[in-house]
Amino acid sequence: MRYAAGMAVTSCAAIDLGAASGRVVVADFDGERIALREAGRFEIPSAIDPACGYVCWDVDAIEARIAGSLEAAGALAPLASVGVDGWGVDFVLLDERGRRTAPAVSYRDGRTRGAMEAVFARVPADEIYRRTGIQFLPLNTLYQLAATARDHPEWLARARTLLLLPCWFTHRLCGAVANEYTHATTTQLYALGGEGWEADLLAAAGVARGLPAGVVEPGTIVGELPARAGAARVQVVMTATHDTASAVAGTPLGGPGEIFISSGTWSLMGVESARPYADATARHLNFANEGGVERRYRVLKNIVGLWPAQRLRAELGAADAAAVVAAAEAAPPWRCLVDLADPRFVNPPSMAEALRGFCAETGQPDPGGLGGLARCAFESLALTYRCVRLELEAMTGRAPTRVRIVGGGARNQLLDQLCADACQLPVSAGPVEATVLGNAGVQLVALGALRSLAEARDVVRRSLPEEEFLPRGRVPDDAWARFQALREERTT
Repeated sequence: MRYAAGMAVTSCAAIDLGAASGRVVVADFDGERIALREAGRFEIPSAIDPACGYVCWDVDAIEARIAGSLEAAGALAPLASVGVDGWGVDFVLLDERGRRTAPAVSYRDGRTRGAMEAVFARVPADEIYRRTGIQFLPLNTLYQLAATARDHPEWLARARTLLLLPCWFTHRLCGAVANEYTHATTTQLYALGGEGWEADLLAAAGVARGLPAGVVEPGTIVGELPARAGAARVQVVMTATHDTASAVAGTPLGGPGEIFISSGTWSLMGVESARPYADATARHLNFANEGGVERRYRVLKNIVGLWPAQRLRAELGAADAAAVVAAAEAAPPWRCLVDLADPRFVNPPSMAEALRGFCAETGQPDPGGLGGLARCAFESLALTYRCVRLELEAMTGRAPTRVRIVGGGARNQLLDQLCADACQLPVSAGPVEATVLGNAGVQLVALGALRSLAEARDVVRRSLPEEEFLPRGRVPDDAWARFQALREERTT
């Protein structure tokens, strides 16, 4: 791909909403390379709603912060387009006049207890997996809706439309009433083959068939920002709205043997595939087949990622993430391990006490202070990566050749090296901003500045460096055996 010298720069704004923080980033594409400029960064506020007692997102505050950051983005460059990506499974319910009928409840709230079992009594778990190919997690939209129907049917009685959270913010930008394919597939309510919402699963959740808004493909132009005097039109693109879909789109994958890890609060680990894996082996291993750009599949597992370290930083007063990593590097290796899939780590009152409690219950020493606790979390995460690497090989029949870690976690050199050692594979770390790059890449394809996902990945490869970590050692046999025993105890 070659462009004439002096080609005009195309600028777009990527609104990237994480469950801890959000940002608006301007992506400038000159025909060869892409450069990023941050226009605004903000916390994503949540609190217990006094009316219902649930942990809920303050969507009005988030919208205001998006608007302020978009103003700043427009001051940096004349924008051609804007697109929103964000975390999965959460949603907004609207009445016939477009007003919210309920708070935007967070997936971190524990309201879904018992909801999975209630749904399974109506549709067997194997049938749900056959239809959707999605990993079973109690926070999935399917079970959130079942909990809503059980506890607050009045919210659903008034509702006429369901918009997944990034699609709600897209709606607020331009009025579009639509959900987007990559996000819809994560709900465990959308057909694996992409045919549409599963009516029987909606009924099993206790909601009306037509409640979720229709689905559009990533890269669909759905409207324009409100016109401003003298300003050019700014297209609103329904980008790959699920943040992992954008992250994978922004990952310069080099072939079918490469594993991706989108590393942030959660770690999404898997492979990109032209076909889904939804057979008995995949079901047993609990892999998800999420939709990707150009109808590719993200065959992955959703793993608790840097969430424990993020909580430890806040609880124990570490200056920043780098201080947490430095403390972990100074701590003795392979002393304490935990099973991060244990429900106690989802949103405990104290992450430090949750880690210490697990170690005490399993006959391990006290991890100690910040360094020991963080080391425990990082090493346990690396061994979880090893488990998923082995499962992917067994499921696909293909030996992996490399791990690519993207997202904020790529900065964690200790975890990058632990991953290389645990998986016994070379690790490429970066780009850190893969989600923003994928979001912007889909917008650039929609605008005609790029022709395909492959071209967008070529641009990423040319534009941003990555760091390589080769295996330097092996995980001690006794540590691996202890970790496997912890996992087996949970699953038996």
